[in-house]
Amino acid sequence: QVQLVESGGGSVQAGGSLRLSCAASGYTYSSYCMGWFRQAPGKEREGVAAIDSDGSTSYADSVKGRFTISQDNAKNTLYLQMNSLKPDDTAMYYCAGVRRFGGDCLAYDYNYWGQGTQVTVS
Repeated sequence: QVQLVESGGGSVQAGGSLRLSCAASGYTYSSYCMGWFRQAPGKEREGVAAIDSDGSTSYADSVKGRFTISQDNAKNTLYLQMNSLKPDDTAMYYCAGVRRFGGDCLAYDYNYWGQGTQVTVS
């Protein structure tokens, strides 16, 4: 059974930084995508960043140059380093995973989700 548990959210002033973590367990796929998604009140969920089992990354245009996704396979942990935060980045952030069959990980329909962690930028 796959479990994803996010942490690291909080409140920060514009221009500040946060690092989100996602601890994964029960994940046995050798080829996978892991991603960060966010949803603000009244808005659709959007893909923020994704990484595959080979370490290739992809980002939404709105966060390129400010956010960095990474993974520590030894710790089974996914990270999202968020710098130069803006009020528009305020949202619930979710970690997600899916088995990968090729292509851009941000384009996948993910089937494993964490409970989310709130990020508020003022």
